[in-house]
Amino acid sequence: MNARVNLAFMKSHWSHLLALGFGSGLSPIAPGTAGTLVGFLLYGALCFLPVAVQLLLLALLWILGVWICDHTAHQLRQADPASIVWDEIVAFALVLQLAPHNVLGFIAAFILFRLFDIWKPFPVSWADRHVKGGLGIMLDDLLAAGYAMLVLWHLQGVLHG
Repeated sequence: MNARVNLAFMKSHWSHLLALGFGSGLSPIAPGTAGTLVGFLLYGALCFLPVAVQLLLLALLWILGVWICDHTAHQLRQADPASIVWDEIVAFALVLQLAPHNVLGFIAAFILFRLFDIWKPFPVSWADRHVKGGLGIMLDDLLAAGYAMLVLWHLQGVLHG
């Protein structure tokens, strides 16, 4: 982890606080996984709203994420620092929109999202390598979320006949 990524850096600007997932990105082990867990909290905060409002807010948070991730990465002088986890938070909250609302559904959503975020099948890998800045940071996780949602949708179809 970059020596500059610490609590003081995170508290120095509101965008860093968000980009570092309220501190989850400071985890010395698997910060992306820690950030993904924060996605449960974001989903929990939104789940009482109408679905259309949830999706609109997630879209706005994704757009905001392009800027905050770009700003924070620029401040850290890194293309895609592991400590930036806003992309995982927002993308995983989106995956939870489609997950069955039970423990197994949430566990499956978590595992699938992490799998596709780490594995990076095409076009996730393409976006990760070729799209730069905050857009690139946010885009590959959105695409990984799309894969996770497709698998969840398919599994629900299979299980419910």
